[in-house]
Amino acid sequence: MEAEWEVEVGGGAPVIEALWPGFVDLRQQPERLAEIAEAAAFPPLAELLRTLNAADCPVWTAKCDVWETEPSEADEASHAGTSVLIVLACYVDVLPRAGQVFAQWQQAEAFCRACVVRLAPTPLPNCRVEFIIRQAIAGEAEGFGVTAYFSGAGRDRAAASQMLAAALATFADSILPATPPATAASKLQ
Repeated sequence: MEAEWEVEVGGGAPVIEALWPGFVDLRQQPERLAEIAEAAAFPPLAELLRTLNAADCPVWTAKCDVWETEPSEADEASHAGTSVLIVLACYVDVLPRAGQVFAQWQQAEAFCRACVVRLAPTPLPNCRVEFIIRQAIAGEAEGFGVTAYFSGAGRDRAAASQMLAAALATFADSILPATPPATAASKLQ
């Protein structure tokens, strides 16, 4: 699986507003998972949300979406002479359970670096994950969060769906053994 991270803060960059008006708190009410249309439409996303909002998970989620992307010119050029790949993608906003947000961007960076190290060697062709550090607001807490973008490609929608499902499951498995993200009191270097 291809995995990378970047920082996108300031200058009109998107901000994660975790407790938005349609927010469903799966930490407190996991039975409400069925109310999230994206999760109902794509069961592997529902499983990821269930895992990431579980009591023993060091993170929680605020928003998500799933969509089919148009092939890029690079995709078309790299597959010249073959049928164009279908790409399914999704994103999930991820925040640390402790403190509601990462108090410093370096804490979010440490989380992203650790995820990339765990995911990059995974042999999942046609899968990609990109972690983007963004400013985040969760009620009174202001700091940083991470938007994780996943994609899976295949010759048809079913194959692309399988690849995206594998990417989500691999990410979920990589998070559980992780130590909780650093809190504001931590000394990061």
